[in-house]
Amino acid sequence: MSTAAQIGVTGLAVMGRNLARNFARNGYAVALHNRTVSRTHELVKEFGHEGDFVATESAEDFVAALERPRRLMIMVKAGGPTDAVIQEFAPLLEPGDMIIDGGNAHFADTRRREKELRERGIHFVGTGISGGEEGALHGPSIMPGGSTESYESLGPMLERISAKAKDGAPCVTHVGPDGAGHFVKMVHNGIEYADMQLIGEAYQLLRDVAGYSPAEIAEIFRTWNTGRLDSYLIEITAEVLSHVDAATGKPFVDVVLDQAEQKGTGRWTVQIALDLGVPVSGIAEAVFARSLSGHTALREASRGLAGPKASPLGGSEAAAFADRVEQALYASKIVSYTQGFHEIASGSAEYDWNIDLGEVASIWRGGCIIRAAFLDRIRAAYDARADLPSLLSDETFAQEIAAAQDDWREVLVAATRQGVPTPGFSAALAYYDALRAERLPAALTQGQRDFFGAHTYRRTDRAGSFHTLWGGDRSEVEA
Repeated sequence: MSTAAQIGVTGLAVMGRNLARNFARNGYAVALHNRTVSRTHELVKEFGHEGDFVATESAEDFVAALERPRRLMIMVKAGGPTDAVIQEFAPLLEPGDMIIDGGNAHFADTRRREKELRERGIHFVGTGISGGEEGALHGPSIMPGGSTESYESLGPMLERISAKAKDGAPCVTHVGPDGAGHFVKMVHNGIEYADMQLIGEAYQLLRDVAGYSPAEIAEIFRTWNTGRLDSYLIEITAEVLSHVDAATGKPFVDVVLDQAEQKGTGRWTVQIALDLGVPVSGIAEAVFARSLSGHTALREASRGLAGPKASPLGGSEAAAFADRVEQALYASKIVSYTQGFHEIASGSAEYDWNIDLGEVASIWRGGCIIRAAFLDRIRAAYDARADLPSLLSDETFAQEIAAAQDDWREVLVAATRQGVPTPGFSAALAYYDALRAERLPAALTQGQRDFFGAHTYRRTDRAGSFHTLWGGDRSEVEA
């Protein structure tokens, strides 16, 4: 078989198939491979007119169809299946070739694979891809890690197939070495969880407290999408809320079980944040909210517990409350992004990745699920000050949070009084208040730890670590 294809894709389920088509549509010859050979030929039969495809039936033929340096993209399930594909193809490759993993791999697995393949002279490029099946076909946000050398070869191709921001910039950048790309994709998904939870809480407040119908709330979200909350998730929320179930004539949201599922990346975001010692309470509450929704027996057993029932407002009071909810949603959204970018910065420092936070914000402006208008401003904030300790330290965001203060707090008061759960809004405000507090109860916590475990503490008035002899005269000794 003659060497012809500039890139190959193995794993032709929806995402792999659409990425292959995207490459072909953009003028690249694409080699195709799938464990079930019929899927390869079906793709060529149905979409062969879109570009230059090279169908192969064996691993050897697939590798032989690729020009040097070979670029081989894996689009299979994370974990064992990915390792199995690597073990199948790596022996067929030569130094300088690259394997690109476009799945939702755990970044620690990517670091391991990158190290193992680097020792064999093969580049391994862990690549986060966001945008779902439509993004894969029409232009996703792409977050590749790996070596600088691999990006020099692969980067121009990814830039061509990626989404483009409104200013025309491709939504892809070389994030950093080894697992950096999959780490950033993981945090992207964590922010996505938080964003969706906050939107869900806004919906429930507008329905249970303000008394609006799903169709009316859809129009409110459409209005919000014309302003500072302009984003893909706000846009599709309006579409979901306006949808009517054909079988029953009821609002779609009223015939769907209120049990949210998850694939794991949000959970990973929280687990890794705990390892790094980074507070991502908003993301954590979003993960826990999905978990709680699935505990049907627990929820059923608890429905009789005492507490207030929501009493809809209606009229001008409802409209005023909706405006306050918009403030609370926006302020909480800023906090979620603040926590996510803090985790990326901490991961970058821990693993020596040197991630450019402004570039991360830039490539999230198009293609990905959390794409939003205010990412332009996040990029500008980090471009102006690369060492920005927090988005809340940016003057513009700080001013907007200040303007949202009263409404944000009033929304939570109303939610508490009417018994509407708002874990995301509440966690965001608690995080904000903890950051701005002069003193935290951590001093008492340290005293308790020293009392029962002699864990020591530090003082405000002099350096060093100390321990109090609690069982005797309570004298203090320097540890």
